[in-house]
Amino acid sequence: MRVTAKDIGNKAEARARSYLEEQGLLFCCANYSAKTGELDLVMQDAETWVCVEVKFREDDGFGRAVDFVTPAKLAKVRRTFEHFLMAQGLNPLHTRMRIDVIALDGNQLSWLKNV
Repeated sequence: MRVTAKDIGNKAEARARSYLEEQGLLFCCANYSAKTGELDLVMQDAETWVCVEVKFREDDGFGRAVDFVTPAKLAKVRRTFEHFLMAQGLNPLHTRMRIDVIALDGNQLSWLKNV
């Protein structure tokens, strides 16, 4: 059976979700999709809504996972996250929120908060 990029992405997101739940965050949803883009994971950290961008690289031959989180990508994630919050009946201007990145480089996991 052939392993697809989607399979690899789903496995990385599952690993990230498990890690974050171990750290005390609560899972809200995965793969939220809107016209503005897609969110990998949405979690809650106490009173703060957290959007988590998950990046995976098997090796660093073409760069580390975190190198693929560009300012343009973060702007797109932020717009989509605001769309998500509004769909939940929340005003992004009055809601505690942050964007985190889980960078998976092979077996190495890095959690970057409030990027």
